[in-house]
Order: sequence, then C-alpha cells, then structure tokens
Amino acid sequence: MSVSAATVTPISEAAHAAKPKTWFDGELIDSDALQAGLTTHAMHYGSGVFEGIRAYATADGGAAVFRLPEHLERMRKGASLLGLAFDPAQATQAVLATLRANGHRDAYIRPLAWFGEGSFGLDVEGHAPHMMVATTATQVHLNGTRARLGVSSWRRNPADSLPPLKLCGAYVNSILAKREAKARGFDEAMFTDRSGNVVECTGANLFMVRDGSVVAIEHPDALPGITRDSLIALTGAASRMATLDELLDADEVFACGTAAEVAPISQIEDREYGTNPVTRAIAEHYKRVVRGEDTSYRHWLTAV
Repeated sequence: MSVSAATVTPISEAAHAAKPKTWFDGELIDSDALQAGLTTHAMHYGSGVFEGIRAYATADGGAAVFRLPEHLERMRKGASLLGLAFDPAQATQAVLATLRANGHRDAYIRPLAWFGEGSFGLDVEGHAPHMMVATTATQVHLNGTRARLGVSSWRRNPADSLPPLKLCGAYVNSILAKREAKARGFDEAMFTDRSGNVVECTGANLFMVRDGSVVAIEHPDALPGITRDSLIALTGAASRMATLDELLDADEVFACGTAAEVAPISQIEDREYGTNPVTRAIAEHYKRVVRGEDTSYRHWLTAV
C-alpha cells in the first residue's frame, strides 16, 4: 500500500470533489464504492485501531493538520498490539492526499486500520490487513457549547484489561455509558473508578479550575489525550488524579479532545457551574494555536 506523487494535489488546486474520496489500501476512490465483506474480522471482533484527527484552515490561507505525528504514533502503538502492519509515513501521505482530494481545509480526519475477511475465530492470522482514511468537512468549534455530564454506572475499561488506546472494540464501553447518560437527560457521560476518582468522559479528557489554577485530571485508565497534552503545555496545568467531590467543588470543569476541542461543562449531575471564564480564555488560545495564529506552536502543524 503506497501513495504515489501523482495522488497528491496541491491544496490551492484542489476542487471540491463531486463525490467524497476515501483513501483505501493505496488508492483514492469514491467513498460510496467501498464495501466490507461480511466475514471481516474487525466487524465481528473489533480487531482494528483508529484515530480522530483535525485539520484547520490556517491564518496564512492554507490548511494544516494538528499534531499529526503524535496521532499516528499512538495509532501505531495500537496496531502493534494487534499484530497489524502500520506505517506512519504512509499514513501521513494518505491523510494529506485525502484532504487534498476532497478540497478540505477545516476537517475531521478518520484513519482506520483493521483485519479483513477470513474464517471465524479470534486468531487474526490469515486475515488481510487494510487501511483507510476518510475526511469530513467541518467548521464546528464547541467553545459555546456547555455540556451536561452524568456520572456513569459503568466503569472505564481498566488499563490492565484493555490498554488506553483507540482500539475499535474498546469503545463499546463508551457506547454503553453514553446511551445511559442520554437516557437520563444528560449530554455526555463521565467515568469514575470504584474509589470515586474521576477517569474521563466517553471520548474526552477532563480538566478542572479552582481559584484560577488549572488541573488536568489524570488516571491510568484514561486515554493519554493529545489535546490534553497540548493544553497542559499551553496552560502549565498540573496533572494529577482527582475525586468526583473535587470536581463538584471546582469553579470550572471542561472537557477536551480532538472533536470536543475545549468544551466548558455547565453541569455534573445536580451541580451547576457558572460562565467558565478561564475555560473560555483557554479555548480562545487553543483556537489561535490550531489555526497557526500563535506562531510559538507552528511545530504542531503539518501543512496540507
């Protein structure tokens, strides 16, 4: 699986494709032409790994992918655990080629690697490896969205059972928690452990603010988020474990992630928060960073 130079169209010349293109095993093809066989191993057993990545229109008129090497290195780690071949250099070219083919500047990017068709059973041997990259145009920032969190009765997958990486099968845990939270009237679920420590949301890490100090919530079962890491660098936040009681007593709480960006929390169970001024300032700074307006962090951007 490789990408030739011919597949890479300069962003300035890219027209919006009549049909969305997906990179699949080395080729850019119409997204609606793709099908997966009914014996695909990943469909039955979750034997795949994915990432969620964002591209942004930048201040110089171009576009850039935010922290692409870090996302693909995390994907490589997950693929390695499954015995799934994955080449970050090839994946980099696939991401850029797909963005260019679709003419996307502000975009959500979904690379996925998985085991394909073969016999039933848990062994992955004999199943062909595949990789795809899809992009979806988006200009959504969640800075103005104040989410309401419900504490889940489900526990996060413990790290000594499932490593905190983006393994496809692991996210059934998040689906169950999110369904429960929405049925209770909340927007999102928050996991805690049996000792009352906060873990994370179904697809986002958490921070709290108290007396102006910012704390990144740390837990061994939580995904080591790239957005979380970025915000620690931007704010100088301390990183430590925290109890649910501490979050309920905080001045502000916010979630962060590739899709969520920096999302202020308006409520956790019955506890309501105010206008989240520190969170909003952090969100504005993050927006400048991802769009290349703060040149101190240009090294986090990969030009499209």
